Amino acid sequence: MNAIFAYRSPLQHTPPAAGDTTGEAITRRLVFVLVDALREDTSLKGEVMPNLNALRQQGAWATMHSRPPSFSEPGYTTLLVGAWPDIHDGPSLNLEYEEIYPWTQDNLFSAVHRAGMRTAVSGYYWFEKLIPQEAVDIAFYTPGEDREADRKVVDAAIPWLRDGDFQLILIHLDQVDWAGHHEGGPRDPRWDAAASRADALIGEILAELDLERDTLFVCSDHGQIDRGGHGGQDAITLIEPFIIAGAGIRPGAYADVKMVDAAPTLAAILGANIPASSQGQVLTEMLDLSPEKIAEIEQATANQQEQLLSAYQEAIGQPAISVSSAGSVSTLAANYQATLEAAWTARMRGERVVRAAVALVVLVLLAVLIYRTWNRDSGWLVGGALIYLILFNLRYAVIDGRTYSLSSVYSTTEIVSYCAITALGAMLASWSAIVWRLKALRRGSMQVSELTLALVGYVALALSLPVLWSYVLNGAVAVWTLPDFGTVFQAFMALLQILLIVPIGFVLAGLGALAARLVK
Repeated sequence: MNAIFAYRSPLQHTPPAAGDTTGEAITRRLVFVLVDALREDTSLKGEVMPNLNALRQQGAWATMHSRPPSFSEPGYTTLLVGAWPDIHDGPSLNLEYEEIYPWTQDNLFSAVHRAGMRTAVSGYYWFEKLIPQEAVDIAFYTPGEDREADRKVVDAAIPWLRDGDFQLILIHLDQVDWAGHHEGGPRDPRWDAAASRADALIGEILAELDLERDTLFVCSDHGQIDRGGHGGQDAITLIEPFIIAGAGIRPGAYADVKMVDAAPTLAAILGANIPASSQGQVLTEMLDLSPEKIAEIEQATANQQEQLLSAYQEAIGQPAISVSSAGSVSTLAANYQATLEAAWTARMRGERVVRAAVALVVLVLLAVLIYRTWNRDSGWLVGGALIYLILFNLRYAVIDGRTYSLSSVYSTTEIVSYCAITALGAMLASWSAIVWRLKALRRGSMQVSELTLALVGYVALALSLPVLWSYVLNGAVAVWTLPDFGTVFQAFMALLQILLIVPIGFVLAGLGALAARLVK
């Protein structure tokens, strides 16, 4: 987990250089409203968000897809850099304010500012650390996340909307995310209430715009699971609303888009360069563009994607592969990104073969150990290990409704204490069942202690399987790419349980020995 917190992109020290602009802007200004944690299903409720749904009917809209980890800092970075978390070099997990570092990769704000336009940001103070501040002309940042903070954010932005001096304005609303974390999550009525208040603020912003000349873009950075929380690979946390309306936009419902498409599309609307590390595409089908503008975007896309591919292949030590630079914007982006993924796969395949061999040796050694120590009690001990696994997961997933993802981790202290209590209860039940079934207390202190430690061993062996699988897929730590967050979470939980059940097992062995002495 520490390696994931500390992960940096292979492009950290060799970011691709910014390319040419994409021609003339097709709008007077672009206002980007980011509603933190707004789920797509919530955004579609007309009675909850009437302003947003009215905007949807007069603009272009689609379902947007993101990738894990579904935390805010990586989400903000993907939206504004246009690259996925293993490349964009923003934080991979949410860092504390003091630990956040600015983006090293080209981004929408830097591109717009470089093109001679003025920019503004009003929102949560994480943006102060993420966006290179030389690319921001005016800003209001707040450490608040609730409805009062959103009120201040919009109040700060209204004068910028009225004076017309800024061509890119980011307004970040955070109270929906606050409701998810502190007011029961999306299943609680206070979630819809927060979304409704955010919608009213969108209405205030709309009132300051002339959609004949201005463009408004609304989306979110992630969703939340029903009980509240995000960060993992849960499907509901990885789909978001995408709505854009106003000057230069062709209204209608469109096919699904990717989060990495936002930055290049917004850059093209403003006539800036496509952010140099972008893995997405300009959504030209949504834009009212001249043939000349489309040709400029196609050329800019080919140049940018070729430079990104070359930089990435060199950074991960894979041989360069050429790609055809002809075709539409979507074809160009798809071809280059398929080649980039092929380079990733080639390196990963080689590493996985070596790790699979190591894991196979470990499994063989464990199998030999089990075979050599198998006796008449071993079958019952395997059953005891199954009892532990069933009881632990029964409480975790069924009774408490937690997901097998980082979305259900609310803090380090909380997950450790939760697992400690759950592991203790499951281990006690499993141990009691085995001691009773094998009449262990009548065998003497030594034998009951040995049975207890053998039970712990079988539980630990079962828990080691997801650890080995994650090792094969992801490696021991994150080095040049991020892991698969589903398997790494399973390994994390298994390792945490192993660390907990071993001391619990020694305590039970001592208690069992004492009980056997008393029985004798």
